[in-house]
Amino acid sequence: MKYLKTFARLVVIAASLCSAWPVAADELMIYSARKQQFIQPLFDAYTRETGVEIDHQTGSIDSLLNRLKAEGDRTPADILIAVDAGNLWQAADQGLLQPIDSKLLRANIPANLRDPENRWFGLSLRARTIVYSTERVQPEQLSTYAALGEDHWKGRLLLRTSKKDYNQSLVAMMIAEYGLGGAEKIVRGWVKNLAQPPYDDDIQTMMAILEGQGDVAIVNSYYYGRLLRKDPDLKLALFWPNQNEPGSGVHVNVSGAGLTKFAKHPEAAIRFIEWLSTSGAQSLFADANLEYPVNPQVKPSPEVAAWGAFKASPFNLTKAGELQEAAIRLMDRAGYQ
Repeated sequence: MKYLKTFARLVVIAASLCSAWPVAADELMIYSARKQQFIQPLFDAYTRETGVEIDHQTGSIDSLLNRLKAEGDRTPADILIAVDAGNLWQAADQGLLQPIDSKLLRANIPANLRDPENRWFGLSLRARTIVYSTERVQPEQLSTYAALGEDHWKGRLLLRTSKKDYNQSLVAMMIAEYGLGGAEKIVRGWVKNLAQPPYDDDIQTMMAILEGQGDVAIVNSYYYGRLLRKDPDLKLALFWPNQNEPGSGVHVNVSGAGLTKFAKHPEAAIRFIEWLSTSGAQSLFADANLEYPVNPQVKPSPEVAAWGAFKASPFNLTKAGELQEAAIRLMDRAGYQ
């Protein structure tokens, strides 16, 4: 039933998008690390509204970055879409993106969710937060990411592997907030408290909690939403950490986009990225994967809003890329596999 309600909401949103956005005769080519099912509704809605045909290639971010570098000025790609701020930073740092001068994007997207040099812009947001067993943990026992390293959680914590971008970005942002020494102390505490070796993905991690292998974990919020859709009586809940920490908050990450350096249709590409930051497109972009809109004027879907509001970390997400190598070395030193 929830799937049907969500589908119906997406249909309504897509229909509402066919309004008064400027029509262009250009075609666009997009390289996307975001999966097909999460981007196709957007492409279809934009084509219906503007007549602009969108072709795209999907793949891992590494393969797409390598392809852009190999193609150089011969690339057909106008836009790159990535699913991690650290990946977007890498694309910009490697000279694969060019700045976009857009008042609309600067107005619609908060400064901490976009590149200070305007080479990429977040378009949907997810929280990497704490999930816990509702059978063995009381929410008042939880407080911060750092507190998961305290003795109370020894043999009770579960994590996803450090090899994944999402955890590398989390630790990089912790370095930005606490400094290298402070972040390493936190990660060492986590490793000390692990109930099992790290898992390959967030779904496996949460299933292990349900099986009694641990009591708490750190996951992306939308993975929790996927399990909840399958089982409304799921014995798990989300907790928003660091809410009472001045200058801190829940770690967030973004899917986002940038204009490629050698875009053949830059004006049309900018119009599309601007459109993605507007109300109807924001809902369509976020709802497809149980994420949050980055535009603060757009509300999350009722399904996502039901998880409760939270204060997000104010640090600019460029740090997820700038400090990624330091984060990887830190996790290696701490024994976080």
